[in-house]
Amino acid sequence: MGLITEVLLLPFAPVRGSFWAIGQVVAEAERQYYDPAAVRADLARLEQRLEAGEIDEEEFDRLEDELLDRLEISLARSTGTRRGTGTRRANGTTG
Repeated sequence: MGLITEVLLLPFAPVRGSFWAIGQVVAEAERQYYDPAAVRADLARLEQRLEAGEIDEEEFDRLEDELLDRLEISLARSTGTRRGTGTRRANGTTG
């Protein structure tokens, strides 16, 4: 950007800075949410809850599917590929 553009946009600097900060927070939140180690730890805790009788098999299956979807997205992000947008089913098929 040229000097004149910078001077004209100077009043908007706080807004641009706020958007940058919000973008950084969102990026870090997504990084933590899709962290494969965190998802695997959540899967282990979920299995412990099932074994302890805190949740039933139906709720376990639903939550496990959500975590497996997160793990799949995480692995796709790390390899830089985007596979289909279908959801993963218990039998391994996508729909």
